[in-house]
Amino acid sequence: MNPQEIFCPNIDCHARGQIGKGNIGIHSQVEKRYICHECQKTFTDTKGTIFYRLRTDAQTVMLVIALLAWGCPLKAIVQAFGFHEKTVKKWWRRSGEHCRVVHEHVIGSSQLDLQQVQADEIKGKAFGQTLWMAMAMMVPTRLWLGGAISPKRNLELIQNLADQIRRIALCRELLLSVDGLASYVKAFQRTFRTSFREKGTLGRSHLIAWPKIAIVQVVKQRTAKTLTIERRIVQGCQKMIARLLLLSQNGGQINTAYIERLNATFRQRLAWLAQQAETLMAGMFIVGCMYNFCDNHHSLRLKLSVGRRGYR
Repeated sequence: MNPQEIFCPNIDCHARGQIGKGNIGIHSQVEKRYICHECQKTFTDTKGTIFYRLRTDAQTVMLVIALLAWGCPLKAIVQAFGFHEKTVKKWWRRSGEHCRVVHEHVIGSSQLDLQQVQADEIKGKAFGQTLWMAMAMMVPTRLWLGGAISPKRNLELIQNLADQIRRIALCRELLLSVDGLASYVKAFQRTFRTSFREKGTLGRSHLIAWPKIAIVQVVKQRTAKTLTIERRIVQGCQKMIARLLLLSQNGGQINTAYIERLNATFRQRLAWLAQQAETLMAGMFIVGCMYNFCDNHHSLRLKLSVGRRGYR
């Protein structure tokens, strides 16, 4: 136990979040409890983590979560470790909530020059109903930006996703690449605009669309023998779109290949959740956080000025 590496989690404590200030002491070695000398509150070293008040060893819990996040079937976990299925699902939901908070704090509150965003949906089944999971990613860095889940593939689902992208995006040139679903166009055009009111005027504010937003669609039509692909420019000029494609993916043509690869990753890792609607949201954030912060993305390898190679 090292009190110099711990901060007080009490929201009302004025020393909350301060590390190495000397205000944290050891209250009990046996119970692994600390004490804050400023607010006189005691807390365990697992406070604020997924291991809080769990009796199982933390390494075992993390091993189970990692196996599930890489697509290991739930029944295999139950048989191998001897835990009850409800216990494992409880750990999974708790981990998902923790990952959701981390994602919203690190990614959701960021302000990024996204350049190009691709969005798409995944269809799943859960106990007599269909679930749609819409997700978006930043193409230049392969960053998973977030997702939304709904029983219906409608405007409400896409609008939820568009609002998440809007909170992250800086007001810069941005290419939005989607499939042929009409809800994307309406949701993005509704989202990427700013309210403005002249001084001294009454009435409703004017909604001014962001001037450098480009929206493109990749419409695929399959028949018994052929696959036709139509690439549409819904909004924006072709010159700006070509420039953004060059910046974000080193050129090429309009596509949704990057988000489709990400969808394949989520399908593979969440295959065991096909019949578990209550854990799908948790799974989306767990896999998303692992994809953003834990996986090695070799496609993003960059040559450094000193001749070595760095990874995201």
